[in-house]
Amino acid sequence: MTADEMARLHAAAFEGAARWSVDGFQDILHDPLVFVAATTCGFVVGRAVADEAELLTIVVDGPGRGRGVGRGLVDDFAAEARRRGASQAFLEVAEDNSAARALYDSTGWHVAGRRPGYYGGIDALILRRAL
Repeated sequence: MTADEMARLHAAAFEGAARWSVDGFQDILHDPLVFVAATTCGFVVGRAVADEAELLTIVVDGPGRGRGVGRGLVDDFAAEARRRGASQAFLEVAEDNSAARALYDSTGWHVAGRRPGYYGGIDALILRRAL
């Protein structure tokens, strides 16, 4: 999946400052610590450093939602992070993003912290998962 395709899907899924630009995707994809798992209707971007991984962003387009695509991408993220030596993973999610939180709850993530007002006045929850 190209940076253009990723930016298009990301823009359709997120609003305002949460959207990643084509340049943003191009920049991050040059980082050797970053990895991507993709399907025709979504993708996940992760980064692994030492024994920790971070799920940076995940997107599933409208028609792919509710069909297990997100769960598959989270599983792909975890498998690649483990392959790269990570034993635990973290991510941030807007507290009011109920769909994403349901996905993360169902795939073994737990609240580890909070960033008050991180998303334009909405708290970010820091989630952790053992790999």
